[in-house]
This record gives sequence, structure tokens and C-alpha cells, in this order.
Amino acid sequence: MGKWAINVSLLETYEPGRFYDELMLPSGKPRPHSRALAELLGSMTPAEFAQRARLAETLMMQQGITFNVYGEEGGVERAFPFDLVPRVLTAEEWETIERGLTQRLTALNLFLWDIYHEQKILKDGVVPRALVMNAAHFRREFMGADPPGGVYVHICGTDLIRDTDGKFYVLEDNLRTPSGVSYMLENRAILARVMPQLFQDMRVRPISDYTSHLLHNLRALAPAHRAEDPTVVVLTPGVYNSAYYEHSYLAQQLGIPLVEGRDLLVEENIVYMKTTHGLRRVDVIYRRVDDDFLDPLIFRPGSTLGVAGLVNAYRSGNVALANSIGTGVADDKVIYAYVPQIIKYYLDQDAILPNVETYPAFDDKHRAYILSNLDKLVVKAANESGGYGMLMGPQASASEREVFAERVRENPRNYIAQPLIHLSRAPAFVEPGQFEGRHVDLRPFALCDRDLNVTIVPGGLTRVALKRGSYVVNSSQGGGSKDTWVLGKDDNTP
Repeated sequence: MGKWAINVSLLETYEPGRFYDELMLPSGKPRPHSRALAELLGSMTPAEFAQRARLAETLMMQQGITFNVYGEEGGVERAFPFDLVPRVLTAEEWETIERGLTQRLTALNLFLWDIYHEQKILKDGVVPRALVMNAAHFRREFMGADPPGGVYVHICGTDLIRDTDGKFYVLEDNLRTPSGVSYMLENRAILARVMPQLFQDMRVRPISDYTSHLLHNLRALAPAHRAEDPTVVVLTPGVYNSAYYEHSYLAQQLGIPLVEGRDLLVEENIVYMKTTHGLRRVDVIYRRVDDDFLDPLIFRPGSTLGVAGLVNAYRSGNVALANSIGTGVADDKVIYAYVPQIIKYYLDQDAILPNVETYPAFDDKHRAYILSNLDKLVVKAANESGGYGMLMGPQASASEREVFAERVRENPRNYIAQPLIHLSRAPAFVEPGQFEGRHVDLRPFALCDRDLNVTIVPGGLTRVALKRGSYVVNSSQGGGSKDTWVLGKDDNTP
């Protein structure tokens, strides 16, 4: 059994339930690749585990690992909930995920280049033209512009779920300003500090080189004549943004300035940063500001978050943006339904990671099906995030379903529906000191360089719905996170 004995008070009472459990088999025994982890967890008393959980929470607060919640009274800052039980993936599982995400990101970059240039996929009728042209985040102002290397998406966070069959599915793509990577990195650091013994018997692949890969890719985006020593910055909307902690964390880890729109200006289509030593030219902007607020001369006139003239500087090739303007059309939840066809069109391959079955409401037959089955479906708005703009039909009241039915009728282009996927579960430590199953998803982070080479660190942010019975993993809706382990091939017990 290993060097730890199972403690019945902490682990043997855990019930895997009818869902796919990330740690345990339906028999109640640990999955082979998680046996060492289960043995260590089972050797701890509830009091010991609770003490370490409190230490982790204290470290989170001391290090400022927080997120902001809009509309909250009495302060907007919260500690990011972190559950100490890691989620473990085998090398074989990760290999499939890595190949699938590389394929998907490559195809989506080709799709974005095409729709902002020749639009072959629209002319061939693979994706309906109206869906793209009417997408909320399709930027006509950016037609014909050429981002460095023709790459639009440099940082991507794709959400994956595992169904009861144990198979991974893509739930959605996050291509505009994907967040969460700071929590992935900090979760690992804190877990290694408060429970170092967890790592002793399992060779967990490292994730610490994410920032070095990111910085290398960002620097390579600089204009050719500035490539020797480019200035790279992180552009944040400011302290009240829900992901501000991440913006400041990444700037610190990358060793580059964190700036707001008011810190930059554009003269003769060149971007400058205001410093105590005068103006300094900026070559690459890792922007965490949405398109709408990026340039008041092109998008929202009243925006103070962006920089006047930035779009023209970008179009002139004098500054690079990561991610590019206009990427949001590819993470529209209606366009998501066509990604398998997009992969087939550009790569002549079947999708390695399948989509969840999806019903776009703009189609008359699909809309009729949605309206007749709202009690069985999850309905989502095309461009909402954070768990907002969504109906969990099986858990909703009749009045809530009727409200969404009216929204779908009024604006069918803006809605999709999917069956309720019974997300896999993993043990989470809850009061009064026991493990209970909670639903999880997985957001790996992929980096794409200007030559379309994709790098994915072995892990990701496992988000967990900490409310009993909830399927909503978003932090703004009461969710938390776990460390995600990918094992080396030698550690996959058959």
C-alpha cells in the first residue's frame, strides 16, 4: 500500500457517486495513477488537513492572490478559493489534450486570418457568412490588417470538461483576454509549500517555464528593426478589473512594466510610454483590455481605458498586440459550434477533442427544439463569460425558463443550447472536515508564436464548483480551483 496507511476518518467515507471521479474508481478504490496521492491523503486526519488548508488561505491573502467581484457591497476583493486536493492526469491523457488543443488553436488562427482577408471559408459555405459578419466581436475596422506572422491568438485558454464516459470535450474557447494562468502558477507554488510531501512519490511535470515561453513569444512579435531589445508591456484596465491581480502578477513575473491607457500615448503612429525619464517607445503590448475599450478613436468614443491612435499604430506595423484585435469572433459560442468543420476545412483532419453537442438558436429547427426542451438544456448567450447570461435548465424554475425562452425568441443569433454534461468530480475538503465530490473543469493555457508553433505547459487551471450540486465553476459564482498534475510517463501505473 506504500508508506502511508489509509485513515478511514478522512478518505474511506468519500463517495465517488455516479459521476466520473478524478481520484477514485466506482469501486471506491483509487485510480491506479492516483494511488500514492490517495494513500497520503488517507493518512492525514481531518484536523491536520484543515490546518494546512488554513495555512494555504493565509498565504493566498498575504500574497494578494485575489479576484474582484463586480457589484459587491462592502469591498470587491476576495481571496481566490483553493482546494488542496490536486487533480491528476496521466501522460497519455495529457498527450491527447496537447495534440487536440494544438490542432484547435492552429485552425482557429487560420480561420481568423481568412475571415479578415479572402474569406474563403465563407464563400465555400462552411460557416454561414451572416454568423461571422453579425458577430458582436467581428471587427470590420480590422479587415486586411496583417498581424505579425499572420497570427491572431498568442495566448489561449480553452475550457475542457470530462463526461461520465471519461472522455474530454471542449466546452468553449477563450481567445480575447483569457485569464486564470496566475492562479495555475500560484496554486502549484502554494501546494508545494504547505504539502511538500505530496510531490515525493509522484513525478509531477513542472509548469514554471510558462512565463519564460510567454516572454520569448512576446519579444519575437516586435517590429523587425526593434527586435534586438524590444519594450514589452502589460496593458491593464486598472485596479477595479476582476483580473487585476493576474495582470500585476504577470507583469512582475515577466519583468516588464504594467501600464494603463493613461500611461501610453501615440505620436505619428508610434506608441510611447510615459516614464520619469521621458517617453519610451513601446514595441509589444500584452493587452488585457477588450477591443471595445482599446482605442476611443475607433471603438467606444468614451473609453478612457485604451489609447487614442493605437489601432492605426498597430495597422502600420509599429507595435504588436497580443492577442490581436478581432479575435473575439472565434470564441463566439455560436461560431464554436462550427470549429470541427473549421478544423476539417483548414487542416483536413477530424477534431481530436470533440465539441459538446450544440444547438444554435438561429437555426429554425434547433430553436424549436430548444424552446420545447428548456428543462433539459443549458442555454448560453454567445458572448457572455464568468457564468453570466446562462440558464441551467434542469435546475431552473419555470419562470426563469420562460424569461430565457423570450430572450431566445427575440434574438436567436445570440443563443446556443447544449445538453447538461455531468461534469466529472474530484474530492474537495469541506466542513466539518471531510472530502466531498465537487464538479470540475480544466483550462489549459496554450501559447502560439509568430510561426504558429504551439506550446502548452503540462497542467492548467482546474476550476471547481465548491457549492454542493453546482455545475458552475466560475470564481464569480462561488467556484474555486485546484492544482493540476500531469505525470511523467514513468509514473503512469497500468
